[in-house]
Amino acid sequence: MLNRSLLALAGLVLLGGGLLILFAGLDVYRRHDLVPPVGWPLTTPDDVLLGSADRARWSSQGWWWWPAVITALALAALFALWWLLSQLHRHRPGSLPVGGTPPLEGVELRDRALSDAITAEAGALPGVERTAVRITGRPAHPYTYVRLTLTPQAPPGAVLDALCQGPLRTARRCTGSPHTPTEVRLQVARHQPHRAE
Repeated sequence: MLNRSLLALAGLVLLGGGLLILFAGLDVYRRHDLVPPVGWPLTTPDDVLLGSADRARWSSQGWWWWPAVITALALAALFALWWLLSQLHRHRPGSLPVGGTPPLEGVELRDRALSDAITAEAGALPGVERTAVRITGRPAHPYTYVRLTLTPQAPPGAVLDALCQGPLRTARRCTGSPHTPTEVRLQVARHQPHRAE
């Protein structure tokens, strides 16, 4: 959620700044009698972002000023690139070791197969209407997300106990990871109102 919010905010800022520069370059303000934002330096195609007076004022700050600005911009660009690559990076373990400690050599379990098995077993629990399971993290440290949609009559505590003692215990025994972190979200399905005639 935070990533989406930051991405949306950065996109809006860049879009707004780009449109203001485009309006100046195409002379939209003069042609359509629009008022540019107060203090905005680019209002006509002949304007520049930093005028001679501004360049002279910033140049008089000392020899360190421009290297500091270039370094800060380079670091910001590297951070943005790192953030973009981390969003594209696959956050699933791919395959998990099977067995105890040490794991059985040459035997692996695909994370998709394990999540499908947990989904099928959890979906068969009494009181569960729908199940979604996702496994993230690294192969050595997987993290399991489980989302259960319960029927309106199902007791959440009993369903959670059955999930922990059944599908999750089986999954931990299969991977040999007794302390795999798991997040379980329970929600109750909306029930349709009954019509009395």
